[in-house]
Amino acid sequence: MEILRCEGVKKSYGSGSSQVMALNGIDLSVSKGEFVAIVGASGSGKSTLLHILGSVDKPTGGKVVIDGTDLSQLNQTQAAVFRRRKVGLVYQFYNLIPTLTIQKNILMPLTLDKKKPNQDYFEKVVHSLGIAEKLDSLPNQLSGGQQQRAAIARSLIYRPALLLADEPTGNLDQKNSREIIDMLKLSNRSLEQTIILITHDEKVALEAERVVTVEDGRIIRDERRR
Repeated sequence: MEILRCEGVKKSYGSGSSQVMALNGIDLSVSKGEFVAIVGASGSGKSTLLHILGSVDKPTGGKVVIDGTDLSQLNQTQAAVFRRRKVGLVYQFYNLIPTLTIQKNILMPLTLDKKKPNQDYFEKVVHSLGIAEKLDSLPNQLSGGQQQRAAIARSLIYRPALLLADEPTGNLDQKNSREIIDMLKLSNRSLEQTIILITHDEKVALEAERVVTVEDGRIIRDERRR
């Protein structure tokens, strides 16, 4: 089942002789349950693509469809709601609210919609990510790796159609980086979560089952590893 489709996606900045083409005709299809890494050097367009997939930005051409929704048809408010409910976002910096407990941080997307969590699913997520004993702690009482696990749990709590991880290991040491990649792989396997990992690190990218290489705003290679 296709969960993501990009058709001729373009993104340009400026106009005339000063125009910069950040994305220049991206065609991409991702099926439910895939773990895909998008790799490329700084300036290749991968971060621009992530912002468009996360409905933070809109393309200047082409179309992006996630779980049957054409993102170009959403206004700013609708895009924010769609992002909260359908797209989990994990960044290099954890973006946890420092005055809230880890449990409240994880449940924040549901709280904003005045919804109660599925307790069985919540417990499965926090136990899978190894933070069940940290739910009453504040973010500054956790290590960097534990905070990133909490950020991953928050991104999964709505059971999103797509989880976008933007350089999730960029702020961590080698040990914690290894653990976070393992957590993403576990989420992909045990929770059947579709994941797109954005990275400049080819070693990290090779942990995915499929590696898409972006260069100068185009996909130059799309390899299925397993």
